[in-house]
Amino acid sequence: MAKALIVIDMQLDFCPGGRLAVAGGDEIVAPINDLMADFDAVVLTQDWHPHDHASFADNHPGAAAFSVVDMAYGPQVLWPAHCVIGTEGAGFHPALAADCADLVIRKGFRPQIDSYSAFYENDHRTPTGLAGYLRDRGMEDLAFVGLAHDFCVAWSAIDAAKLGFRATVIEDATRAIDLNGSREAAREDMCKAGVVLA
Repeated sequence: MAKALIVIDMQLDFCPGGRLAVAGGDEIVAPINDLMADFDAVVLTQDWHPHDHASFADNHPGAAAFSVVDMAYGPQVLWPAHCVIGTEGAGFHPALAADCADLVIRKGFRPQIDSYSAFYENDHRTPTGLAGYLRDRGMEDLAFVGLAHDFCVAWSAIDAAKLGFRATVIEDATRAIDLNGSREAAREDMCKAGVVLA
């Protein structure tokens, strides 16, 4: 069974010093690079938001970052503006071996809907095209690493399992935001969905 490494959002804005920094986010770049040679394909995802994105707290007058609002597709955390198209923060961490990637999937570019998963927008209906790409290449065994463990990594792994892929999260090569216990909740959700935590 062919194996793919799915590297989630290893971007400057999610690393220390970035607009939505995940503690220790830069610590996993070297381990991720080391893993790449063990896989038949490497896919990178990239958060890619317009400046007027609906998930940005700044675009909701009076709203605080990390508060939750109801969108047409369900509850949405309002984030500090991050990974804005064309900014330095949207770029990959410079130490990431991005040239090893077979494919880069950009997500979150539609202004009115966020996109945590590598497979779907947050409406759980609008696909990114990643599933078709992987199936066309015979990739059925997927390992997930990157940022952040409890949001984009977890949502991606859960969707992969629902789509019939074998999904594993290599936890040492992730870091979590851990917003109000979100890391442990994500672990429970992944286990329920059949994701292997390694």
